[in-house]
Parts: sequence; structure tokens; C-alpha cells
Amino acid sequence: MNSAWLLLVVSLPTESATARMRIWRSLKALGCMALRDGAYLLPAGTEREQALQELADECTREGGSAWLMAVSPRLSDEGRAYQQLFDRTEEYGELRRTWKEANRTLAALAPPALARLQRKLRREFDALRAIDFFPGEAGVEAEAAWGDFDKRIQALMSPDEPHETKGHVPLLDTSQYQDRTWATRHHLWVDRVASAWLIRHFIDRKAKFRWLAKPSDCPKGALGFDFDGAAFTHVGDRVTFETLMASFGLEDDPALARLAAMVHALDVGGEPVPEATGFEAVLAGARERLPDDDALLAEMSTVLDSLYMHFQRDGQRKVAPRCPSTRRRLFSKSPATSQ
Repeated sequence: MNSAWLLLVVSLPTESATARMRIWRSLKALGCMALRDGAYLLPAGTEREQALQELADECTREGGSAWLMAVSPRLSDEGRAYQQLFDRTEEYGELRRTWKEANRTLAALAPPALARLQRKLRREFDALRAIDFFPGEAGVEAEAAWGDFDKRIQALMSPDEPHETKGHVPLLDTSQYQDRTWATRHHLWVDRVASAWLIRHFIDRKAKFRWLAKPSDCPKGALGFDFDGAAFTHVGDRVTFETLMASFGLEDDPALARLAAMVHALDVGGEPVPEATGFEAVLAGARERLPDDDALLAEMSTVLDSLYMHFQRDGQRKVAPRCPSTRRRLFSKSPATSQ
């Protein structure tokens, strides 16, 4: 039971309608509950206290008054009543009704529109979860409902998405996979575009790519990836990018491992990765703007190059640098030519 609370009491001049609306929206975004007009309650927390203080200062600058106080209930029943104010069941229900309504129109939307809708609805869901200070059954049920809804969008955005296969991933000799034709489904999305980048930068520098309207179009002798029956696809809990890393001994590269976490989160879900939303947004915009998958791969390769370099530099700041002769670099001699 939370025994520490923050109470913000504010008053603004009646002529400050714009400021009043701006501050009200900020209070709502923080998850505040109104005890009465001008009195707003939040569970205590350092970041929340700082945010409320900033709003109090803004009220003062607008010619109003504000008092920020730390309060605690006198009785346990009062504490439970405070907590009950933050029950988000109704809000989760409203989100689920929105998803159900959107589900009826998904099949009519093009992939870029699906991606925009997915980002919008995910932002709304994430915003609600951020202010669900006392998670309960409604949040768990909404999480499961979002997972089902998100999978439906992913299936429409990426038809023929591969199913998980069982088995182990054998370590392969990179020298046997040079100057080959690699094939995957067209209209590249996260796992496919990242896998193609990985192939060309770390496995087969002279790789040629074929973009398939359907997996059955894969030419004989081509190395398929990211579709059912392909040489490289989802194995266990690995997405195709991770399968390729394991197949060619790339898992010891910390920067690639961070890219893999991002691809995994965007492709099948998992632990959130800060860079994931930005990468997905750039990819969705590029798919709308560029005429074909060759152009899309070229553009997104520069994004992946930059992310890889960022992850390298970030890793070097966090740990003592290794000897330069043993550190894999994106623009130095590749594993494909060193084996």
C-alpha cells in the first residue's frame, strides 16, 4: 500500500484559458487524478515530483498560484481509496474497444498505413501503461489483447512471415557462402532488411539479392532467408537476423548483439529497445517513398551502418576498449574475407 503521495493545488486567472488547457493536459499525461477542481493527486516519486514542480512554477509564471505538498493518508482505508482513484480498468477497456474497431478495417489498409496505425495505437497503449501505477488484471488482459492485435497487423504488413522452427543452428564456414544469390520476400520489413544488411556487410560482400513475390518463386541454388523452408529463418526464439549471426559466428560482436535485440523486439516482440521506434518509423517512411527494394536496402543500410557505429561507440564508453587488432569494425576487413 502506497503511503506517500503528492498533492498539487493550483489556481489560474480566469483569463488564462490557453495556459489552463496546457497545464490540464500535462496533468492528465502525468496520470494525475483530480480530488476536486484544482487539486491533483499522484503517487510519490522523484520524477513525478519534479514534473509537478515544473507545472507549479508554470502556474506561478502565468499569474496564478500553486502549492505542491507531500501527503499521507491517516487510515489504511483512506490509502486504499486513494489507490482506487488510479484504477485504469475503464481506460484499458476503451483502448481495447478502439483496437476491436480498427481490426475491422485492417485488411483494407496498405502496409505504410498499417505501420502508421500500429505506431499510433502503440504510443497510446504505452502512454497508459506508463501511468498505470498499480497494475492489475485489466493491464494483463490488455497486454494479451495487444499482442494478438499487433500480430494481426504484422501478418498483414508481412505476408508469409516465417513460423518458428525447432532445432539447433550449426556453425557454418563463411568461405563457402561467397558471391551467392540470396532471396527473400519483397516489400522488405525489419528482419529482412536487417538480415540483408548483415549478409552484405559481414557474410558475403558480393551478395546479390532477389526479392520474391512469394516464397515459392525462390530460384534453385539461391540462399533463401526469412520465409518457411528457407536456408536461414526463425529457429527457436531466434529471428532470422539472429539465426544468421549464430550460423556465421557473429554473436560475440556486442554492437551486432544490440542490433539483434532491436530487430527481435520489432519483429516478434520482447524487451523494449530505445532505438526501435525510431528505426521502425524511418523504415516505414522509406517504404512509402522509395520505388523498389534495392533502393530501400541501400537507404536503410546507411541507417544500420550508423546504428552499428553508435552501438560500437556506446559500448566502448561503457567498457575498457579491447586491442584494436581484435575489435571487429564495420568498415574494416570483414569476416567473409578473413576466414
